Parts: sequence; C-alpha cells; structure tokens
Amino acid sequence: MSEQDRDLVAIEAERTRIRDTHLRPAAERPASTARGLHHTALISSDVERTVRFYQDVLGFPLTELIENRDYAGSSHFFFDIGNSNLLAFFDFPGLDVGPYAEVLGGLHHLAISVEPERWEALRARLTEAGVEHEVHSGVSIYFRDPDGARIELIADPLGEMYGEHVL
Repeated sequence: MSEQDRDLVAIEAERTRIRDTHLRPAAERPASTARGLHHTALISSDVERTVRFYQDVLGFPLTELIENRDYAGSSHFFFDIGNSNLLAFFDFPGLDVGPYAEVLGGLHHLAISVEPERWEALRARLTEAGVEHEVHSGVSIYFRDPDGARIELIADPLGEMYGEHVL
C-alpha cells in the first residue's frame, strides 16, 4: 500500500485518540507489575558463529550454554546485555527452520542501549568486522546479526528515545 493509498490524517487522528485515552502523565501511572526483561530469545543457525558475533564483536559476554529442555540436542544460550538483562538464543539442529524473515507480527528489531562512548567503539568494531550497518539520528546503529535479525544499538539512556522520556 502506497502512502497515497493511506489516509495519513486519519491515522494520526487515531493515534492521537489512543494517546489521549490511554497515556497517563508519568506522575499518574501505576508501577509496572513486571520487574524487567529477563531475556528475549532469538534463533541461531550456528551456535559458535552467534557466540563469536555477540561476544567478540559486540562485547556481550556469554553467561550460560545449556540444553534446550523443549527439543533434544538443541542449545539454549545467554548473553549479558547489561542491567541483569539477557539476550538468549535457541538452535534447532536437524530442523530446517529456514532463514530469518521479517514479517508482520514478528520481530522487527531489538534495541539495546549502550553508553555513548561504547556506541562509537561498537560502530568501529562493526566496520572492522565487515558488518553492514546504518546510523540514524546520530544515536542509533542498525545492522543484522549473522542470522538476519535486525539489531539496534542506541546511545540513548534506558527510558529515553531520541532525547524524549518514554518511561
């Protein structure tokens, strides 16, 4: 569907209605019932390649590598992405899960906050490793991991998006 086929004024009006109906000022919001993101799990087609990328290129230490209880022979492994949050992966040897596909209703991207100084160093490491990437808004680096998942490294602090508080 092209931009001309969509009624952008009506879409913005609906966004405004939803915001006005559901978004409460920060001082009026109840505390979340959650403690935080324990882990997000993605799929890996090659455990060692994934470990080399996330640990050696991005600097996210591997913290655990165990058998996946749901599929014999499958690995479940975790990387430290800071603040007691983990990025996890499963592999499924013997299953043809096919290549990563960005689909409606699926994962669009995973955004990971990094300190601004580390952001610059990681941009250089991605370049050195030959990983294609794009910089947006001076604080976001977008790239794909070895299996094609879109990852964003964002230099904004947790709870902020391009200088605006979202928490």
